[in-house]
Amino acid sequence: MRRNAGLFVAISLLSGFGSSAMSLVAGIWILDLTGSTGLAALVGLCVYAPVLAGPWLGGLLDRAPRRALVIAVNLLLAAALLALLAVRGPGQTWVIFAVSCAYGVSYVLIDAGETALLPSALSPTDLGDVNGWRSSAQEGMKLVAPLAGAGLYAWHGGHAVAVLSAAMPLLVAVLYLAVRLNRTPPERPTRRHRGLRAGLAVLLGQRTIRVPVVLAAVSIAMSGFTTAAVYAVVVTELRLPTTFLGVLASAQGAGSILGGLVVGRLLTRRGPVAVGVAGAVLFAVGCLARCLPWWPATVAGAAVAGIGLPWTLVAAVTAVQTHSPAALLGRVAATANTAMFGPLVLAIPLGSAAVHFGGRPPLIAAAVLCLTAAATLRPPRPRQPDASAPLVIVGS
Repeated sequence: MRRNAGLFVAISLLSGFGSSAMSLVAGIWILDLTGSTGLAALVGLCVYAPVLAGPWLGGLLDRAPRRALVIAVNLLLAAALLALLAVRGPGQTWVIFAVSCAYGVSYVLIDAGETALLPSALSPTDLGDVNGWRSSAQEGMKLVAPLAGAGLYAWHGGHAVAVLSAAMPLLVAVLYLAVRLNRTPPERPTRRHRGLRAGLAVLLGQRTIRVPVVLAAVSIAMSGFTTAAVYAVVVTELRLPTTFLGVLASAQGAGSILGGLVVGRLLTRRGPVAVGVAGAVLFAVGCLARCLPWWPATVAGAAVAGIGLPWTLVAAVTAVQTHSPAALLGRVAATANTAMFGPLVLAIPLGSAAVHFGGRPPLIAAAVLCLTAAATLRPPRPRQPDASAPLVIVGS
């Protein structure tokens, strides 16, 4: 089990490095080729839009051998990245957009595939810890990879970054071959289990899955909704230079790494629903702290939000892994990813519009929504014994 855990953490490190480096460089590359900030921003839409097709793409994971499919997707992704070597000028900008779309589709399949494979490689008691470690690894790469990718781009151009990024999924494919699947492979879905409704039925029908996924969806959506608000608070309210946003990103990343390291123990003790509620509350506290007119409070709020956001995500992923039928795990995982990340498509532009009312109102609105969700979906309190009831002693 330790061997498999180490392999999955290494997979998260490599895939996180490649994707984080390329996601930044793709926008910079298009900006340099075209001079258009609008076209550069569309790269992010190409990456995130395929998550809306998650319920349909997840069905592939339940019909084919999951490890083989994930390995094949990584190999195809490497080939797609090497296609960027054909980019020579503005006329080949479409290649960058096409590769970004391929990245988005691979995200959906690989992320859901990893979620579905983990229960076959680890014991149920280890899932929370490993999910937390994977989250910390990915957040750590978000701190290192963009700087490394931008530096390599400035040094040798986009082709060098494309080759480096293509090497990452190749190494990931090799690591997947080394994973030992010790548990019984899942059964193939029957006709009754096929179709979009099967994954939705599991997701909506079990409270232990539904509640953590809803809490994660609300928190992640609010993180996108408040992006523009954080910019406004830093530049307009606090009158700090834009470079201070890098300090906040580092503080949030550090909080996410710390949160990922401890969330496994919390899941073992409290369960996914309680951890999801705690994560949503922490994210709300982080939003409120960033409303204070004092820059240390803004930094502290970013760190607290960085702890809470991964807690909601890891709690939701672990709930899907431990409470979904094995034959439908790929489909439920992909559907859950759509539910959690799909709202970003609307939340980000809505947040950009809401910032016209100032930086603090969107942060307050996000905090209120997260706290409302946490209060509404919190775990039910255990029933206390009635003190007036007679005490019955059973003797021998």
